Amino acid sequence: MGEIVAEQTLDSDTVFEGKLVTVKRLKVRLPDGGSTEREIVEHPEVVAVIPRLDDGRIVMVRQYRKAAERVLLEVPAGGIDAGETAAEAVRREMLEETGYKVGSIRHLTSFYTSPGFTTELMHLYEATDLEAGEATEETDRIEVVLLTPDEATAQLAGTVPDAKTLLALAYA
Repeated sequence: MGEIVAEQTLDSDTVFEGKLVTVKRLKVRLPDGGSTEREIVEHPEVVAVIPRLDDGRIVMVRQYRKAAERVLLEVPAGGIDAGETAAEAVRREMLEETGYKVGSIRHLTSFYTSPGFTTELMHLYEATDLEAGEATEETDRIEVVLLTPDEATAQLAGTVPDAKTLLALAYA
């Protein structure tokens, strides 16, 4: 097998520009000389976190996700705001979603969530030395759940789970 060659972008058109995503239609040249169209969803980088309590349990959230049309059990996650580092986003998201303050964080890995159509890059962290804090407006819409990794895996069995949470539990 020969070298894999990158597709060359010939033309780019913004189809939609929203608050969270931009959708582009690209005309690309294929390695064999032909051309095709690609639809790409541009989305900023995001973080996900495995918040580990001293007793080994993980702080998780249960929330309704409109795109999935169901309530999902997930690790806390969210966007990185402009001017914010990924580590700062982890701390902010933990406060917003769970009310917990983070003492220590450690970067575990980064991955593309679905590279076939989106630019979204997710950074997975582990958070420890957690301190329970005040509930926020966001925690009113989210159920905070404390589970061991085995309990979380058991609760996800037989469901259509969230991919970042499956990866996070593999690291847990």
